[in-house]
Amino acid sequence: MDSQTRPKILAVDDEDFNLDILGEILDDAGYNPVLAVDGREALALLDLHPDIEVIVLDRMMPNMDGMACLSALKAEPRFRDIPVIMQTAAASHDQVRQGIEAGVFYYLTKPYAAEILLSLVRSALDDARRRKELLGDVRRHRKVLGLLQHGTFRFRTLEDARNLAVFIANCFPEPERVVYGLSELMINAVEHGNLGISYAEKTKLVVEGEWEAEVDRRLALADQAQRFAELTIESRADEVSVCIEDKGAGFAFQSYLELSPERATDPHGRGIATARLLSFDTLVYEGKGNRVRCVVNLSGEEGSSRNG
Repeated sequence: MDSQTRPKILAVDDEDFNLDILGEILDDAGYNPVLAVDGREALALLDLHPDIEVIVLDRMMPNMDGMACLSALKAEPRFRDIPVIMQTAAASHDQVRQGIEAGVFYYLTKPYAAEILLSLVRSALDDARRRKELLGDVRRHRKVLGLLQHGTFRFRTLEDARNLAVFIANCFPEPERVVYGLSELMINAVEHGNLGISYAEKTKLVVEGEWEAEVDRRLALADQAQRFAELTIESRADEVSVCIEDKGAGFAFQSYLELSPERATDPHGRGIATARLLSFDTLVYEGKGNRVRCVVNLSGEEGSSRNG
């Protein structure tokens, strides 16, 4: 793969030594690194390289630090959807939440191993491409489901979950807001619920690039042929709600409702917290954790127009 076709990664760090190492790691792994020494240079390089797909951004820098650069990125429509991996010397709970609210979904706590960086870059690329596909599908099907009041759907595979997320998102007043959260919660119902892939197992599979292959292997087992998860949607005057239920044994969902510093550098594990923070007004797990109810509140005007 030549430099013109390799995914382009922008690395930003004010320490020359760190920046050189970042560039070498990315180059050796088959990426095309673009290097910047602070936030201002990073923004200038984005203008010159509009095909940058991921940004590895240091938090503490002179001239323009990582949070100020991130704010500028999110204010610019051309750049706001580029995933950002934030480098920080200390990932406290407050820092993680501040970053998430500003648009960071991946963290590197210094010092870190090269394989951790590369697993996060792979996850960020995969996540960005999947978000782009989901949003594109939503926009193509926006007019399909505006009148649906109640419905129940079954799904079994990752493809089922992604397709159904696009379909159901159009029942909400802001489909782009909810589609990613729906997809993450339904994928969780398939992989963790019905297939029993644990958090630790998925971490290992993602790092090794074997996650989807293992999902497919388990789906092909005889006892999975008729094992479905279920989504129920209901639209009322004041809210649109979905319930997603799987056939698994449940899990300790409480620790996944917030992004914890202990999991900040894992290449997955943000779906539930992200859905709760960004996609829905209410997200509540029920019973043993194999059923989740998500709600988007409607204004009086929106509710009357949907039901009038």
